[in-house]
Amino acid sequence: MSSLQVPYYSPEQYLALERAALTKSEYLDGKIYPMDGTLLGMAGASERHNLIVANLVGELRAAVKGRLCRTYPSDMKVEVGPNGLFAYPDVSVVCGQPRFHDDVRDMLLNPTLIVEVLSSSTEAYDRGAKFAQYRKISSLTDVLFVSTDATRVEHFARQANGQWLLSDVSDIQRAVEIDSIHCSLAMSEIYALVEFEASET
Repeated sequence: MSSLQVPYYSPEQYLALERAALTKSEYLDGKIYPMDGTLLGMAGASERHNLIVANLVGELRAAVKGRLCRTYPSDMKVEVGPNGLFAYPDVSVVCGQPRFHDDVRDMLLNPTLIVEVLSSSTEAYDRGAKFAQYRKISSLTDVLFVSTDATRVEHFARQANGQWLLSDVSDIQRAVEIDSIHCSLAMSEIYALVEFEASET
């Protein structure tokens, strides 16, 4: 009985394929994961997911306006080392001068903040292998996991000793405080116009 072999790709092969592709894919440990979900069991992002992402991009952009910080939506790739993860976070922020893989400037090396908006099909991957890779980025100070099932944001902040401190915010009247970039994100704005089913509240 033979098993289906998933081909191995070098980072260089992935990058060449990705830049020529019409759809987005992520890369980890020599494997390419299409963002259409064919390998991860993912479906297209829901209306709720897209609305939360749009709210976050708008709020973060407003919060860092006037400072040397850039906010990127999910089309900006993030690279974790030359042989690690190549991913598309839902939102990323870099404060200071951004560094890129090359002159194409489509692959960020030094994010300050990464946000992943969770869904049932991607949550295990986002929290597991992806988060483990993100923590290797020396410039990264904060990671947010934002729920689409309830008003809940998990904020991991890197401490001076290298440990990651978790703050869990679910009260819609509160805010997520990101001290490293002097930013306060109101939960009511993150979830503005987001509708939940009665069974989810």
